[in-house]
Amino acid sequence: MISSSPRTLINFKKMRHLERLDSVYSTAPNHFLNQSRTSHFLCCQLNTMAGSQKTDAHVEDMWQLCIGKDIYQVPKPTVVLDRAKMQRHCQSLLDAVDHLGVDFRAHVKTHKTKEGVRLQAGETRRDVRLVASTIAEMEYLLPVLYEFRNSGRNINVLYGIPLPLSQVGRLADLGRKLGRGSISILVDHIAQLIPVSRFFEQAGFPVDVYLKVDTGYHRAGLPPSSINKDELVVRLMQLEGEGKLRFVGLYSHSSLSYNDSTPKEAMANLEGEINGCLDALCSNAHMFPKGKDITISVGASPQVTAVQNLMAPEDNIFEHTERLRKTMQKVINGYPAGLSTKLELHAGVYSVLDVQQLSTRARVQLGDYEDEIAISVMAEVCSIYNNGERRQPEALVAVGVLGLGREPCAAYEGWGVIHRDAYSPGAKPNRRLIVSRVSQEHCIVSWERGAGAEIQGSLPPIPLEVGQTVRIYPNHACITGALYGRYLVVDSSSDGQDETRVVDVWTRASGW
Repeated sequence: MISSSPRTLINFKKMRHLERLDSVYSTAPNHFLNQSRTSHFLCCQLNTMAGSQKTDAHVEDMWQLCIGKDIYQVPKPTVVLDRAKMQRHCQSLLDAVDHLGVDFRAHVKTHKTKEGVRLQAGETRRDVRLVASTIAEMEYLLPVLYEFRNSGRNINVLYGIPLPLSQVGRLADLGRKLGRGSISILVDHIAQLIPVSRFFEQAGFPVDVYLKVDTGYHRAGLPPSSINKDELVVRLMQLEGEGKLRFVGLYSHSSLSYNDSTPKEAMANLEGEINGCLDALCSNAHMFPKGKDITISVGASPQVTAVQNLMAPEDNIFEHTERLRKTMQKVINGYPAGLSTKLELHAGVYSVLDVQQLSTRARVQLGDYEDEIAISVMAEVCSIYNNGERRQPEALVAVGVLGLGREPCAAYEGWGVIHRDAYSPGAKPNRRLIVSRVSQEHCIVSWERGAGAEIQGSLPPIPLEVGQTVRIYPNHACITGALYGRYLVVDSSSDGQDETRVVDVWTRASGW
């Protein structure tokens, strides 16, 4: 039960306790208590339903109760997504690739939602190219894919790893539902041609195939000098001649840019990835029919979003942007080794961003965490250690690895960054609060350390209070999102509305 004593209400004012509704602070105690009881009642309902054996539909109906509530009132921990920021990021990249005359393939694994795919695909593009990490994502997105197809748009979904034999039946079934030309796969080993042939037998038409090239990241693929290992290219061309597959081109995914910290580095990584695929193509050009169109598909979010730097006015172009532009033009207009080629970029987490993405500083014009990151986790402060209990002030927060993930970020030592609205009113210190340590279901929040060792007792008290709700920006949006069944959606662009008000609930695909 919440006390209504004057002392308690003053503390609530100071720390924005439980609900972060500014109007609460100036209203009567009874109204404050009613708001708190509403929040408590909602949390109890949802937590009870989530842990019960009710149907999925019933649970989803209960989550709909969050719509209209403030994100500081909902059950925690939970994950929040800002639709306005996501739409801005998706549209800005679509504008950039249109401006540069290249194709784009959006990875859906970050959010795994129907609503997010619509934002990534845009409203006017005739071709909708996607990448999915699991068959479950593709099955879940079928209604949206039907929607695209029925409106006259061309759909192609790439299964983002070399096709396991156990998944051929499900993928072929998806292909039959979506039609010829709707499914792509990756190959980098001669044995993977068995699933390729099985797909043809079960779907009744050939699957589109990319040959996976390893341009230095070493997660999957063949080195540019060895893409014909065990006569793989030769056999691909034979199967295409037999009508059992359609060879699309070369595909590389390099996340080397995740360690970048400047636009120059991100653009250099994209340039290197394109050149790696060009090397693979040119050294094996004699194996490809001269009249064949070949796509070179490259990317990862930092280097792909870096192409937005190329949209600057000509008088602002500097050396490394011009080099990247020329390298891209080799593919678009250069006819390398006499072959007809086109360039496709692919990316996924660009749609919501995260701490890791911002740390790469891939784009010249990019704001702070609060301006750009569309995903955050709401969690409650359990305890504060500001009185010498530890070497430096710390707070205990009720979310851990199972709500944040354990993905490191090259730019700092933490596991998440606290939104500045959690600080005491008027406080804007020159360092940030971060998640410094993580356990299974809880974490430790402390000040980010500067250069050099801190002197014991030199850091200020943690400006949080027990019971307060904080927003945490995660290091890696893909991992964090996967730990929840749905996003509570807010819209920071809503005129006259509180940007922390839940306007929708987006359910994620799950499983394999």
